[in-house]
Amino acid sequence: MRTRHHRITRRMSASTPSAAAELAADLESGESCEHDDVSYTITDLAREFDITPRAIRFYEDQGLLAPDRQGPGGRRRVYSAGERTRLKLTLRGKRLGLSLGEIKEILDLYESPRDTVPQLERFLASLAQHRAVLTQQMDDLNAQLAEIDQHERQCRRLLEDAQAGTAKPPKRRKAA
Repeated sequence: MRTRHHRITRRMSASTPSAAAELAADLESGESCEHDDVSYTITDLAREFDITPRAIRFYEDQGLLAPDRQGPGGRRRVYSAGERTRLKLTLRGKRLGLSLGEIKEILDLYESPRDTVPQLERFLASLAQHRAVLTQQMDDLNAQLAEIDQHERQCRRLLEDAQAGTAKPPKRRKAA
């Protein structure tokens, strides 16, 4: 469906550290306006973003994408540049750990008039909430790691004592 001139060969990195900055910049720039006449098939997008067509259909079911339908019974999906951008932003939001509901809310703001202040404020609020969750998880993990360290030290001491033959046998309880 696209011409060779419009073919995009760059794939998204699965671990770009600046995903939040890229998402904010894309929201602010309105990137989808660049090539309004370009259209994509589900296969084009699946290849470009290295995901399955089934994943794209799932995002449609969740209301994140709404391609035009063509052909008999509307079986053929045709994605505009705007839908491509929504998919790109959805994948970035997922990399950031946002829920699909949060991503949809941000994307719906993206579709609103050109005032980006509410978009960016909502995005910042989502990032702050996600940061708080991750910080708590990190604290929990650090506590678990400290407990594991303590058990390892205790086991190493017991092993050294056992190997040196100085291990004290456990005390036996007297039967009542």
